[in-house]
Amino acid sequence: MEHKSATEVFSEWALIGKDEGMERGHAPSVKAMLELALPKVQNNFSVIDLGCGNGWVTRMLSELGAAHSEGVDGAIEMISKARLTDSNHKYSHGLLPDWKPDMKFDLVHSMEFLYYLEDPVEMIAKIHDEWLNDGGILVAGVDHYKEHEESLTWPEHVGVHMTTLDISQWRNAMNSAGFIDVEIHQVAANDDFPGTLVMLGQASHPQAHTI
Repeated sequence: MEHKSATEVFSEWALIGKDEGMERGHAPSVKAMLELALPKVQNNFSVIDLGCGNGWVTRMLSELGAAHSEGVDGAIEMISKARLTDSNHKYSHGLLPDWKPDMKFDLVHSMEFLYYLEDPVEMIAKIHDEWLNDGGILVAGVDHYKEHEESLTWPEHVGVHMTTLDISQWRNAMNSAGFIDVEIHQVAANDDFPGTLVMLGQASHPQAHTI
């Protein structure tokens, strides 16, 4: 089966309204992720939602206290929908991992994005080095991982590339990128779902402390 790019698939989904179902489906996991992450960031924090889709988390983060909240996604139709819905936030169309933000953030949030990359480990390192302020927090959730057996059929079913890592590999990616106080959680689990795998860590840039 020939794979489409994830950005192409998600643009198609935006056009048929499937993004609204994604929002409903991901909401419990995102709520749990933010409950883990927000106590670790300062007041009036800055945040970017990586793989923002139609922008629903970007808007939610402003309601939860962000002084600056923006989103980026590789699917142009998702960004078009976000911009049509909301003119108060910045939404960038950017193909990752090459796209870079024009500022650094106190918080990077990402739900259901990383495993669509050929090298999510490299992306985690880029987030640490290029996206986060010193002491900033990354919280990233993935539903496709090795221990979630049902998800192993998704690449063929959806027709897109997915990089399959196990929990220890995701943890190692956070550690090797330079994150400290790394936490791994499985949230929003039920009888049929082992939970969204959440990686949480704090950026540590030793050079930032030199005079």
